[in-house]
Amino acid sequence: MDNFLERITLTDEEGNDVEFEVITKLDIEENEYFIVVPAGSEDLDAVALKVVEDEAGNEVLVSVDDEDEFNMVAEAYETLSEEGLLD
Repeated sequence: MDNFLERITLTDEEGNDVEFEVITKLDIEENEYFIVVPAGSEDLDAVALKVVEDEAGNEVLVSVDDEDEFNMVAEAYETLSEEGLLD
């Protein structure tokens, strides 16, 4: 798949840099989410990340841990994907 929007590098909990390919960005209920997959991976299991502000006011990406919120994002992604409306 070469239709990714961009690549981003995130730091995991152990301090390792991990590169992801952004599938799409979603705006849902005044929040912004990134749907990403590990770069170069044959496994295309998507991960949902939410844009939040840290204590310094910088935008950072965090995993969506709340089950209801994750289900809402997954449903929106699936709907847009089925309708062919993704970037």
